[in-house]
Amino acid sequence: MRFFVVCPGGLEVPLAQELAVIAQRADCQALGKWVIDPTPTSPTGGVGLAAPLSAAMALNLHSRIASRVLLQMAEAPYRQEEDLYRLASGLAWEEWFGPKQTLRVDVTAHRSPLKSLNFATLKIKDAIVDRLRDVTGDRPNIDTTFPDVRVQAHLTATQVTIYIDTSGEALFKRGWRDEKGDAPLKENLAAGILSITGWRPSEVLFDPMCGSGTFLIEAAQMALAIPPGAIRSGMYGEDAKPSRLAYRPLMTSAHGFGFQRLKPFQEVAEQKRWTGLKDSAMTEILERRKQYPEPESLRISGGDINEKLVSMFKGNWQRAQLPGLPVVRQVDALAAKPPANAAAGVMLLNPPYGERLVIKGGRGQERGAEQYDDEQEPENRFELNLETGRQSAKRPSRESLKRLQAQEEQDPKFVEFLRQFGQHLKDAFGGWNVFVLTADMALPGQLRIKESKRTPLFNGPLECRLFKFEMHSKRES
Repeated sequence: MRFFVVCPGGLEVPLAQELAVIAQRADCQALGKWVIDPTPTSPTGGVGLAAPLSAAMALNLHSRIASRVLLQMAEAPYRQEEDLYRLASGLAWEEWFGPKQTLRVDVTAHRSPLKSLNFATLKIKDAIVDRLRDVTGDRPNIDTTFPDVRVQAHLTATQVTIYIDTSGEALFKRGWRDEKGDAPLKENLAAGILSITGWRPSEVLFDPMCGSGTFLIEAAQMALAIPPGAIRSGMYGEDAKPSRLAYRPLMTSAHGFGFQRLKPFQEVAEQKRWTGLKDSAMTEILERRKQYPEPESLRISGGDINEKLVSMFKGNWQRAQLPGLPVVRQVDALAAKPPANAAAGVMLLNPPYGERLVIKGGRGQERGAEQYDDEQEPENRFELNLETGRQSAKRPSRESLKRLQAQEEQDPKFVEFLRQFGQHLKDAFGGWNVFVLTADMALPGQLRIKESKRTPLFNGPLECRLFKFEMHSKRES
């Protein structure tokens, strides 16, 4: 089978590395042969691979960086909308789902000659519905909000590829976050950034502006070998129910992933493989917890000036099935000190910017400015829904993004805060590697620290940079 694993823009290389690690797992090798496509050298929106059908279960369970796992159904040349109908109607959809299940179809395109992608979407939807009606005598209903089954098509100038989505809800929705609207940084982007930093569980990790704890929770789950899909897969049973507030009806059902609603995955053999993958993961978790029995043993800590966000962080930590409570303090970033007995380590932060700005690291309602919804901010061409046109209306324009970035650059109070924070880094964090995710391309100058590396990334539609600063100890200065 052919898969395309979608990821946030800029994370194609870390994703390819992660897929290679997943493919080498003993329980994944037992599923069959995996062949991962060459690592992309330019933005592609994801990574392709060939693997057995069961790989969809392993990828949804284990990939921290993926947004979705798409299973390729067909690929063919096209010239007009009727070619799309002909291709889609020739596929045996009845072998994948039934007419009693709801359907959603999305179409994305790159240099397509077709005049209307809405019409292209309609033709593919009609082809699927007509096929099921002809074969079963009944047709599925369309549900663009909570569909049982998602079908995706991508058009290039000459080729159309049709996929069935095995993920359902986007994979950054882990199931532990309970604050709707409190996630300007998505979990899979945070995981990808951790990969770029090269941080390892044996090292100190500190976030002085931790907010509700996305970076630190992702890191702690990595250290404890907790799969990102652990809650959605039902590994913890009744001990960990997905958040009802953030994840809506599908997340509280027995089908946390899209593949669980597809007929081939309901076969006895696939169910046994799914149980085996979860059992193997739970064995790893139990072994790793012997190594890290207490939060302090993880060497992961944070701080934030906002008391409400510190409380949110603690709640998220517990829902993520992490031990005890996180090591976190309510403290101004300008007064933050390195964790005890930490001569050096990795600092990772996503400071407030634009309309989320509160001076001196304070974070109140700015965290609620963006909705926690993958439909709100498509991350790349494979996530932009053009079925109803609602997406393009919600997506910020290039001009508004420029204004957002200009606001950050021009705010004199924020510029002064950054100058003070840069000096604080020099004074208190010598020997540390500091990574900052920001939409402000002028950040190094405002900190008055020369970056050693900058990595382009996209936080939703917002173009960002991950800056790396190597802080020299005073004796090296």
